[in-house]
Amino acid sequence: MVAGTLMGAGITFGGGVASAQDAVYEVKVMTPEMALSLAQATLEACRAKGYQVAVAVVDRFGIPQVLLRDRIAGAHTPDTATRKAWTAVSFRTDTQDLTGTTGPDSDGYGLRQITNALVLGGGIVVEAQGSVLGGIGVSGAPGGAMDHECAKEGLESLAMELEF
Repeated sequence: MVAGTLMGAGITFGGGVASAQDAVYEVKVMTPEMALSLAQATLEACRAKGYQVAVAVVDRFGIPQVLLRDRIAGAHTPDTATRKAWTAVSFRTDTQDLTGTTGPDSDGYGLRQITNALVLGGGIVVEAQGSVLGGIGVSGAPGGAMDHECAKEGLESLAMELEF
């Protein structure tokens, strides 16, 4: 037991010395106010199309910041929207794009087995200022493509605010 621990420590510490610049790094995160604005803009985009949905906004780490559920959106929609947003951020890819690359005969099929991952259209990555800031997930429109479109419209309506 001790030999295994020492061997592991040797491998861990024997790989080189990190410079002071590598010891920490800075990241950009959305404010709660921006996350709420994104969720509201997305909900409005869906309402304009006649969809009752839930919208989740997660931060760059996949942790929920905002969840809005419209009056008669289905009971499943809050969890589904959150999982779509989490999946988009975790894989740095819109979930609509993942649907085609994770089919049963693909190398990426295993992604569908990861806890919390949900490969259905409606999860998009929020990027601005050269950084991933978070993700938006939508659930409740009559299909993933429509969830995706609402999320894109919500994000596009606030794109200028995110860039400055």
